[in-house]
Amino acid sequence: MLKTKRIERIQDYIFEHQTVSLDELTTVFNVSKNTIRRDVQQLVEGGKIKKVYGGVAIDHAPAPLESFNKRQTRNQEQKEAIAKAAADLVEDGDIIYIDSGTTTLEMVEYLQPKQVTVITNNLDFITHSLPYPNLNVISTGGVVNRETKSFVSFKNTDLLKAYNINKAFMASTGISIENGVTHSSPLESEIKQAVVKRSSKVYLMVDQHKFDKYALITYCGLNEIDYIITNTDPSEDYQEYAKNHNIELVISK
Repeated sequence: MLKTKRIERIQDYIFEHQTVSLDELTTVFNVSKNTIRRDVQQLVEGGKIKKVYGGVAIDHAPAPLESFNKRQTRNQEQKEAIAKAAADLVEDGDIIYIDSGTTTLEMVEYLQPKQVTVITNNLDFITHSLPYPNLNVISTGGVVNRETKSFVSFKNTDLLKAYNINKAFMASTGISIENGVTHSSPLESEIKQAVVKRSSKVYLMVDQHKFDKYALITYCGLNEIDYIITNTDPSEDYQEYAKNHNIELVISK
């Protein structure tokens, strides 16, 4: 393959996956790591790609708010695996919060056998849980945000203060050590902040593509998270950060 064509394909691959390691690029394009380093450097100098620890990522502005339906079809197998790993951490009698999002929605299938109370603003989670009487579902109520299929209201935070949530399962548009846990919807940020403060344990559910990304609103610091549930081992930077801040990494199978 000609060098120019290979670099074009490498750029397309990075844009599709958003963040990739040099080892992955070496395997996919069947070239040496030195060759990949030179090709990546050329892309970095072009201004659209940036280097991150152990690999490269898209150098872009904060992620925009995408519709629920568009997000739901992306990385489905990874979302289901993360949801199962999260549901395995729920015990009978727990009072849990399920955040809005396409990954958290997948938890409903794996919570079926359990007796739990679920507080949520996730409209699809509420409708999908109707066949399961063992799931005691409490809606936060409010105005429906059609983009995220969730209830949003600045009055919801008063309601949340009344509940003793022992496990909160949160979603994110992107996370980074510098910007923390971020989201694209300003209307939901206050609810998310209140849930994090109110919960005994906070579980963040993010696939590998959410690392080293950020969106408009930071709703909590990464150090406020107790568990990160993801589908593959994050970079050494995140592993070291997790170790130093007593964050448990849960890798889905």
